[in-house]
Amino acid sequence: AEELSWSEAQGVTFEEVLQLPSRSGDYTISYGEDSSQFGSLWLPEGNNSGTVIFIHGGCWVNEYDIEHTQAFATGLASAGYAVWSLEYRRTGDLGGGWPGTFMDVISGINKLNDLDEFDLNMERLVLMGHSAGGHLAILAGARSGLLDLKPSLVLGLAAITDVETYARGLNSCQESASEFMGGGPDELSDRYEEAQAVNYGVDPNTVLLFGTEDQIVHSSQAILPGARSLRQEGAGHFDWIHPGTNAFSRILAVLSSEL
Repeated sequence: AEELSWSEAQGVTFEEVLQLPSRSGDYTISYGEDSSQFGSLWLPEGNNSGTVIFIHGGCWVNEYDIEHTQAFATGLASAGYAVWSLEYRRTGDLGGGWPGTFMDVISGINKLNDLDEFDLNMERLVLMGHSAGGHLAILAGARSGLLDLKPSLVLGLAAITDVETYARGLNSCQESASEFMGGGPDELSDRYEEAQAVNYGVDPNTVLLFGTEDQIVHSSQAILPGARSLRQEGAGHFDWIHPGTNAFSRILAVLSSEL
């Protein structure tokens, strides 16, 4: 396999993440009929240390797709993890938004059970998401009755864990939360209750990683009853998905210690 390297960085921008060297997944596999209902599978390089189901972020909107996390998945595969990175219908897509987006993620997670031919390490299974994808991953972990498999670890990277509070904010991603839910929390309280992991009891092995310099998801989102939180000094929102950062090294350290 071609060796890719990532220079050390901190406080990276979204644009810098887009410019990172990466390789495509080894396989693209559909879990539904829509063109956005697929996963990209990276097979691990070297040791088969575990399998990561990854849900990308992007404020739940279809402007941001799976492509911006190619380098992240490449980095995990280089570190010895299989990566099942999910695309899904988002706000702006027919069938996207709540609850369609979440049900896509559930279907994509469960599709992993059909991939026996790749000899994935299912004993060390991680459900991981970044930003809005962190919301979907943590909620899926809390809704274990919908899952056909049991993660060993649920990991939120700068995850939005409280959509109701988040939707009351004024930055562009916070405004996207109301679009994703179909309206604001005051008019759709029942709908927001369904989308809150805390209302189901989070998976007992849920860890939230957050950076002190995150301008998009405030550290208050890393306070979730039943979950553990780990702070990364100096990390911004996109450091988590850049394989050359201290934040990415922290992810690998958490995977190594928790699995």
